[in-house]
Amino acid sequence: MNINIKSSECAWHHAEIKVLDRVIKGITGFEFKKATEKEAIYGAGQNPIDIQEGNISCTGSITIYGFEKDRMDQAARAAGYDDITQVPHELINIVATFRKVAKDPITTIVASGVAFTETTDSMSQNDKKRECQLPFICMDIQKTTKPL
Repeated sequence: MNINIKSSECAWHHAEIKVLDRVIKGITGFEFKKATEKEAIYGAGQNPIDIQEGNISCTGSITIYGFEKDRMDQAARAAGYDDITQVPHELINIVATFRKVAKDPITTIVASGVAFTETTDSMSQNDKKRECQLPFICMDIQKTTKPL
């Protein structure tokens, strides 16, 4: 029996990240996280009798090269803000698309209402590049997969 199993979900060279409708070429990583508060409800006995849900939180981060962060900060300053962390969340969406090969379905993740929470500049001895992680919170994260 011959079973063809794909061992990876995507290829980095088929990934594209847009922030403020601009493709970020100097990106080295991204993370999107959506969590729902859940609490066990107890009654008689040791085991829970139900699980109740609460608020939903959406967070994540992008890791980009320093020149991309500098461009984002320059755009923020041109719009009258100190840096990217000061830009109102209503103005920022992050759109990530990826797939393994060109004929595979495209997966899209949209983080809407993004507020970057901190910015970091750091380097170490013998670094060849400057990577900056930009953590964020957002209003919602939606993931879809659709064929070509």
